[in-house]
Amino acid sequence: MTMSNQTAVTEFILQGFSEHPGYQMLLFCCFLFLYCVALTGNVLIITAISFNPGLHTPMYFFLFNLASMDIICSSSVMPKALEGLLSQKNSISFGGCMAQLYFLTWSASSELLLLTVMAYDRYVAICHPLHYNTMMNKALCSVLAAGVWTLCAFNSAINTGLMVRLTFCGPNVIAHFFCEIPPLLRLSCSSTYVSNVMTTLADAFYGGFDFLMTIVSYGFIISSILKMRTSAGKQKAFSTCSSHLIVVCMYYTAVFYAYISPVSSYSAEKSKVAGVLYSMVSPTLNPLIYTLRNKEVKAALRKVFLCFRN
Repeated sequence: MTMSNQTAVTEFILQGFSEHPGYQMLLFCCFLFLYCVALTGNVLIITAISFNPGLHTPMYFFLFNLASMDIICSSSVMPKALEGLLSQKNSISFGGCMAQLYFLTWSASSELLLLTVMAYDRYVAICHPLHYNTMMNKALCSVLAAGVWTLCAFNSAINTGLMVRLTFCGPNVIAHFFCEIPPLLRLSCSSTYVSNVMTTLADAFYGGFDFLMTIVSYGFIISSILKMRTSAGKQKAFSTCSSHLIVVCMYYTAVFYAYISPVSSYSAEKSKVAGVLYSMVSPTLNPLIYTLRNKEVKAALRKVFLCFRN
């Protein structure tokens, strides 16, 4: 297919970690281990919450959604990344690249927005404990979760749609181990102005507004905890939000490290590190963080194991 004497790109080459050939097999083993742990841990959390009525509360409802997002995020990236570590040329079709971009953007942005919703849930639980069941009722939780999935699906559809409209007719090597917006924009031979604007707006919303709302929620939470008279009350209150706070810090560290910056200043190495953190490490650690620090989830998991054993 030709267009203005230029050949349109029908597939891309994922650079992956080809600049470190001596570490390919080690990286494959590490990534495979992380992917297996991430899938197992998140599936167990979903199963434990689904089959244990005692965990049918707002906090665990949102944790159920977080685990689902982690599965989508890691599964949209890891199979192709693992394939690339075993092959000399890791190619991906144009359609496959756009599909990967859509599901990755959808799940990653959904996780950022959901973390903000979870911060609000913890704020209500600690600052307004007597009104918690009324304020965080089932209908509101369902609306919040559906809103997160729908809004982020819409955002991902817009950004992916804008990417499909671009013309790619020159180099086709993506300086990453998966398809994402910044390196794809650098390969386009048509105007990327609209895509750049939409990417900046999305960064401002997910990296700025979401982060600010989370900080505000935890500002009120910390203020409320400090006003408690007993150390036991302070410890109990802090334990209810410590797991979420760890996950928030870990996720936003990866995002701010590589993505809250103009496309022109994009760094492939930084982006790869951040990609590993939020698409592999975070989905792996999230189940461990929430289960190791939570007696209710550990008790539910024991019941699940007993059911399978019987």
